[in-house]
Amino acid sequence: MPKKMDPETEKQIVEGCIANDRRSQERLYRQHFPAMMRMCMRYAKDRDTAMEIVNAGFLRVFKKLHTFSFNGSLEGWIRRLVFHALSDHFKKNAKPVHFLDIEDRDGPTRSHSLSNLYLEDILKLVEMLPDATQRVFQLYAIEGYTHVEIAELTNISVGTSKWHLANARKKLKQLMQMHYNTGNYAG
Repeated sequence: MPKKMDPETEKQIVEGCIANDRRSQERLYRQHFPAMMRMCMRYAKDRDTAMEIVNAGFLRVFKKLHTFSFNGSLEGWIRRLVFHALSDHFKKNAKPVHFLDIEDRDGPTRSHSLSNLYLEDILKLVEMLPDATQRVFQLYAIEGYTHVEIAELTNISVGTSKWHLANARKKLKQLMQMHYNTGNYAG
């Protein structure tokens, strides 16, 4: 993970970006690019596609930076916007979402219901998970953090992070099967 900026420096950079200062924009981009690229590389077919998505995400960041209120993490806010660019990329190509890491990496099978779900469907199912399990799943499967990074961010052990991920996968499989059988999210 990149070295965190002190809040005052971060605020100055954000203000510079809002004022259209190119140095501030470059500094913000360089600070957060590696993490955003790692996130996009998990889902994109190649580096060029990932770069296109990251740049589309940063374009959103720079257009909406004036709305950032400093109430939460700037990196988290940037991640959400880049993730929306990632989502838009897959929606634009009108393909079902095959990029969320719900299945076990060792398992060769993929649920039939997963192949028919789109991003909005999956995110609705993820929102049905218990809070801690949902947080770990989002950090791991959507945002691309490792279990070690998740443990540091959430103040839990690596083993607990792995347990939450396994629990999320189990519950999501159940919810997807229910969705596939009933066609709705009630449950």
